[in-house]
Amino acid sequence: MTDLDTSNSEPPWVDGLTFGAVLERTVERFADRDALVFPGCDYRLNYGQLANEVERAARGLLALGIQPGEHVALWATNVPEWVILQFATARIGAVLVTVNPAYRPFELQRVLKQSDAVAMFLVERFKESNYFEMLAEVCPELAETDDSDIDGDIDSTAYPKLRRVVALADEAPAGAITWAEMCRRGETVDPAAVDTIAATLNASDPINIQYTSGTTGFPKAAMLSHRNLLLNAYYIGEAQRMSEIDRICIPVPFYHCFGCVLGTLCAVVYGAAMVVPAESFNPRDTLAAIERERATVTYGVPTMFIAQLEDESFDARDLSSLRTGIMAGSPCPVEIMRQVIDRMGAREMTIAYGLTEASPVVTQTRTDDPLELRVETVGRELPGVEVKIIDPETGETLGDDEQGELCTRGHVVMLCYYNNEEATAAAIDADGWLHSGDLAVRRPDGYYRITGRIKDMVIRGGENIYPREIEEFLFTHPAIEQAAVLGVPDPKYGEQLCAWVKLKTGESLDANDLRQFCRENLAHFKVPHYVEFVETFPQTVTGKIQKFKIREEMIERHELQEAETA
Repeated sequence: MTDLDTSNSEPPWVDGLTFGAVLERTVERFADRDALVFPGCDYRLNYGQLANEVERAARGLLALGIQPGEHVALWATNVPEWVILQFATARIGAVLVTVNPAYRPFELQRVLKQSDAVAMFLVERFKESNYFEMLAEVCPELAETDDSDIDGDIDSTAYPKLRRVVALADEAPAGAITWAEMCRRGETVDPAAVDTIAATLNASDPINIQYTSGTTGFPKAAMLSHRNLLLNAYYIGEAQRMSEIDRICIPVPFYHCFGCVLGTLCAVVYGAAMVVPAESFNPRDTLAAIERERATVTYGVPTMFIAQLEDESFDARDLSSLRTGIMAGSPCPVEIMRQVIDRMGAREMTIAYGLTEASPVVTQTRTDDPLELRVETVGRELPGVEVKIIDPETGETLGDDEQGELCTRGHVVMLCYYNNEEATAAAIDADGWLHSGDLAVRRPDGYYRITGRIKDMVIRGGENIYPREIEEFLFTHPAIEQAAVLGVPDPKYGEQLCAWVKLKTGESLDANDLRQFCRENLAHFKVPHYVEFVETFPQTVTGKIQKFKIREEMIERHELQEAETA
């Protein structure tokens, strides 16, 4: 196999190209090969057809007046239009803002304000969530907009830049238009207009905003370029020995970098097929898609693989086509990795480590690594990426087997946090090193183990959660005086959310009421699993709550155990 540390070789063919140019080259080579397959709804496009749909959508965006550099928000589950819009916005130089479909009104309004989105694309509903109703709640001016007027913009005080709403549905709410109507309007746009804009775009231009978690406040908007994402997609695919004959099962959400970089973008770079089992993860749908479409690659966070291994239909499935994939997003239990290799047959399964600000993958194991490396480490650097371990207090670079903060530099590092210079300066130092906030150890063989987090952040089933965001929300409840939110070990999700709450004098509230209050306003994964009502908190002499002591007490009280991971 080719040595992946190719620092002295020619740069990858994608380097210097835009999304649109990469898709064009892939179509030239593999126009008739499957590109996008949704087996659950019998939807199938080859690369030639995908490119045609992207062009129709790009002309539709221009018909709506969307210009290069403007921000377009996409609030949807895994639907075909998601992938088409990812490449259509890039084709005209618009920046795609990926919005978590689990968001509730409280979170949606903050994203719309912070992102400066000029347009919002959204599905109608999924499960209990009605996206049209939630948008109407946070933007009542939408209903007063004349959607029949091609120049009829939304006049919103809260979101002054928001002009258009497009529904990924057969019917649109008042003030919005449908995807089909947008494409129909695009027929009036000269196709040459798209090419003219595309010719002005640069690989270093921002093309994507992904919201990421950190230590304080609301998730920050990591701004990423064509080059950031294309090089990451290229190298993570190379680490899996990807080619046009591969078929990638993508059960992970598109809004997350796992879905829209490791999934869709990696597929287009290599001409592989994207196989999307369902709008959101379901273990049986995923297994059925792998079997029916003869997927050779599959992705997921550990909880997804656990669910598939435990599904009643698992033993009857023919998964012999599987070869490789990526397990990432949260610490990977060693035993689960072994089962994925042995029982699922993904004998070349890899583990990756990264963060959204790093496009996202920094290190990855390789398909021919010995099994012990693929279950005990998170791999080694991707080509063109530097990694160092530093003392968090002094900044001194540490040697092998010394625990410190993992920092990275190179083509993976984001451009900035949008509209947040202070946070950008705190994350990326003067020498270009991105500080991850994760604790790690480099082994003498150059492979890394992630050993903990400096950040006060919870990772539940691959979802990054700000404790402070939850705390600030809990403080809006009239009965709550103080709250501390943290993560505690969980065998299924890696971590579960725990809230210690002190009530105001004379107030009453039970755990179920508190959870319901959260469910009505927050994404489901942000609802505390453990709720404890207390009179006091463990504190330092300066009054800072010692969350590590709360964690220790919860572990002892509930007999919780941490899984062994890499």
